[in-house]
Amino acid sequence: MSSDELTQPAPADLDPLTVLAGGEVEVLGRMPWSSNATFLVTLHHDGAEARAIYKPGSGERPLWDFPEGLYRREAAAYVLSEAMGVGVVPPTIVRDDAPLGPGSLQWFVEADFSQHYFPLYEERPDLHDQFRRIAVFDLIANNTDRKSGHCLIDATERVWAIDNGLCFSEDFKLRTVIWEFGGEDLSEELIAHVRAAIDGVTSLESLLRPDELAAVIDRAEALLASGRFPIDATGRRYPWPLV
Repeated sequence: MSSDELTQPAPADLDPLTVLAGGEVEVLGRMPWSSNATFLVTLHHDGAEARAIYKPGSGERPLWDFPEGLYRREAAAYVLSEAMGVGVVPPTIVRDDAPLGPGSLQWFVEADFSQHYFPLYEERPDLHDQFRRIAVFDLIANNTDRKSGHCLIDATERVWAIDNGLCFSEDFKLRTVIWEFGGEDLSEELIAHVRAAIDGVTSLESLLRPDELAAVIDRAEALLASGRFPIDATGRRYPWPLV
């Protein structure tokens, strides 16, 4: 897979969800360094082309602590992000008619891949509010794998949170690199996002189990009750590798 294939921008007037749902899927190649099968694809739609990331269920390695169908959690993460109003997850859907079987399709983020959470946090305090939104999202989604490299910045300086398949366990398993805000009070804006998660949890019903939906509400209510970002007193709630 060439670098050109990774950096061709989609036309600005394309609607991502329309293209993801209706575009013809052409597999370009496998993405490197992915534990599960992950493919870069081109979507052909009404004479236009766009890139997406395809994660077929057939390419998932079995996990003892998550059921099969991680691709549905990728889609659920996008739905939750939109329901909360944080907009941190790229448009993502489930496609049953994809070339290697049912899986998730996520709009490809045109990013500077040399940049990720650690350097951006240190060098760009103007981005900290975006990272706070990702941190709150990860708390509600119960993300067990928020690595530094899963935070991407695009040309508009919007920060995106990708690789969200390991989310939504009913057991609290948060593992993230974003702990710098621990102990801070939640802003009124963030509190509104958390309340929106509770109000919007029904939008996840087709993608998650009832116990997982109940756990989303429990985590949101616990965060509202505390009113602040948690602190990792153990130092063990980090993913590995960190990037």
